[in-house]
Amino acid sequence: MIREYVGYIPFTIMPLHAAIELVLSTAMRNGSQDSDRGTAIHFCNAYNVALARSDHHYRQTLEAGDVIFSDGVPITWVGKRLRPDIAHDWERVYGPDVMSGVFDRSTHQGPRHYLLGGTPEVLSALEQALRHHYPDALVVGSESPSFATPSESELAERNERIRRSSADIVWVGLGTPKQDYEVARLAANLPITAIAVGAAFDFLSGTKPQAPVWMQRSGTEWLFRFASEPRRLAKRYLWGNSVFAWEAAATLRRKR
Repeated sequence: MIREYVGYIPFTIMPLHAAIELVLSTAMRNGSQDSDRGTAIHFCNAYNVALARSDHHYRQTLEAGDVIFSDGVPITWVGKRLRPDIAHDWERVYGPDVMSGVFDRSTHQGPRHYLLGGTPEVLSALEQALRHHYPDALVVGSESPSFATPSESELAERNERIRRSSADIVWVGLGTPKQDYEVARLAANLPITAIAVGAAFDFLSGTKPQAPVWMQRSGTEWLFRFASEPRRLAKRYLWGNSVFAWEAAATLRRKR
């Protein structure tokens, strides 16, 4: 796998179809190995790049990740200028698209899925949507954690629930950066593929609308989401986009 930094994040470069194949093969491989450690997969966009610049602990967590996909179109814009030799492979690899693609390829033989995150209402709607659209996929467990910081004993109990479920993939939708820390923790303790998928729970459950495809492709999806939830997403887009622009320019200057 080819990795290239944008800001402080080492992105894994591959097209969407290859990312789906990678998740499936990794999940089945982890499930067949006698190991205590799994695989940590992250989806990062402009906001993650901004956070990694300002938070050293978060930066270290991502740098230690096994795979980091380019979740935002602006990442691919920078990447294609940064590495024109592999520009055709540096695609947007969007969390909801990967999750739906993996579920579409899932059968009764596996991989087995566990859902971690969302409110009880969102989680219930997500489970219903997955059963409807992907009836052959196996969801072997789900939980909606409290917003409070879990204790060590609570985390150990969570690990044990996931272990007992025989899950191959744990989809984590706890919000940024919380979900990235949890994916790193899970992969360090369990032989599973842990994936931080951000708003995929909301979008695939139908509880929040997705931007039109033309906005997703043009890099203006953030305007749609910001207009939908301006109070909650103000920092993410106003602060995050400006810091990302600085980091993107610095990355390209360093390459030259």
